[in-house]
Amino acid sequence: MPVTSVESIMRLAPVIPVLVIHDVAHARPIAEALVAGGLPALEVTLRTPAALDIIREMKTVPGAVVGAGTVIDRAGLEASIEAGAEFIVSPGLTDSLGRAAIESGVAFLPGVATAADIMRGMDLGLGHFKFFPAEANGGIPALKALAGPFHTARFCPTGGISEANLTDWLAIPSVLCAGGSWVVPAGEPDVAEIRERAARAVRIAAGG
Repeated sequence: MPVTSVESIMRLAPVIPVLVIHDVAHARPIAEALVAGGLPALEVTLRTPAALDIIREMKTVPGAVVGAGTVIDRAGLEASIEAGAEFIVSPGLTDSLGRAAIESGVAFLPGVATAADIMRGMDLGLGHFKFFPAEANGGIPALKALAGPFHTARFCPTGGISEANLTDWLAIPSVLCAGGSWVVPAGEPDVAEIRERAARAVRIAAGG
């Protein structure tokens, strides 16, 4: 069954791995390890020249739901969708990017840091946001304070999330999942370690 809404993607797993991958050859083994570990929603950031090809390659992995992150303009949005991205994540929110994403029909998770950002998103009809950079932007107290007046909004905190604080972030009622880069460290991928990190994240979220 295809995933079509941003909420359904956010509910696939407690963590969306944030991936910065330089080599297309690493794409499939990383995706397979993450899916096997229980984290099927994969955010491939557009921070490397190979990113779009990595999205295409990861989409061949059964069970993987592949999105594009660090999308900052219409050109990046269109290129990501053309590459097959099933969801789009941005570090911030502008009217032009928001309207383009909504017009495309793609699942869209824009970054917000302030009340004004959230209000801008809600004016566009959006209700799901990436709280970014989470720890640097005041951490859990800041998001709890924002979640009060915006009680219908749902969040994916990203930036500074780790195994050590994952449980605390996920305990916030308005948080559906968290974004994290710790699951896949930089460099040559150790697929056994990546699978275990993914599985450990799932266990932590489940209280184990």
